Amino acid sequence: MTTEQVPGFRAWVPGRPVPVGLTLSALRRGGGDPCLRVQRDGVVWRATRNAAGPVLLRLEPRPGEGAVHAHAWGPGTDAALDGVPALLGALDDPSGFVPSPEHPALVAAWRAHRHWRVTRTVAVFEALAAAALEQRVTGGEAHAAWRMLVRDHGELAPGPARVPGLFASGMRVPPTPQQWAAIPSWEWLRAGVDEQRRRPVLAAAVVAHRLERTVDMPGEEAARALRTVPGVGVWTAAEIRQRAHGDPDAFSWADFHVSRNVSFALCGEVLDDAGCADLVERYRGHRYRVQRLLELAGVGRPRRAPRMTLPTHLPRVPR
Repeated sequence: MTTEQVPGFRAWVPGRPVPVGLTLSALRRGGGDPCLRVQRDGVVWRATRNAAGPVLLRLEPRPGEGAVHAHAWGPGTDAALDGVPALLGALDDPSGFVPSPEHPALVAAWRAHRHWRVTRTVAVFEALAAAALEQRVTGGEAHAAWRMLVRDHGELAPGPARVPGLFASGMRVPPTPQQWAAIPSWEWLRAGVDEQRRRPVLAAAVVAHRLERTVDMPGEEAARALRTVPGVGVWTAAEIRQRAHGDPDAFSWADFHVSRNVSFALCGEVLDDAGCADLVERYRGHRYRVQRLLELAGVGRPRRAPRMTLPTHLPRVPR
């Protein structure tokens, strides 16, 4: 029997509590994401691919044992199981992070989520494709596009994803770079993805093998390498580094909301990128940690108007 039928298994004992769902929440592209599902009991399913091929990963927290049980199906099983500790934040070191008493919202967020760590998927192209779809549109629009394109052009994940009636039934693995490149233009348009957002995915597909090597580069060097892809700017590079590289300093500059929300949470004022940069400079090395902790705590500036679709006539500046 193959790994399609019999899963690989590892039990990881991290020596600390691991909030599996919380750690992987940044990877979920909306409630209907075909690549990531969360059971009510906290078990997380993730469909992805690595150099060995597609894989379906099941992660079950076992707090009573101080362990996480990982099962995997498919050609990518061994690599996926080897990567479980990094995926759940084992390489993230928050030891130098000390929230200032001047920032009580951050102190409270850190106290509430002290065991959260930055994930590291090492799936660079996968993170790039998802981030590109989120450029200049609302989260709902981006998630709908991701669902449609992955569902229609990604392959069915291995193992339980192919068994009707199971929780993981129908989960899909994101398309390969070659499969993204082969999507007809009208399919992108049907998913609501314009040329500006399609362009970085297609450009990255050509150099995907080079992009995967950026996971071994320091943060700013990796950012510069990622930004050589047409259509990938400061924001997109940061979104990739947060997920694929596990970079705790990859703050989402050039985002419509993040600097405003973070600055309001920290000092009670809504500031732009420049003002927020001064405010979070004391946390250099952990600036994404600040951002994500406040997001997890639900802290941000008050909303005074209903959400609106972002304009489609923005200048062609890579995000």
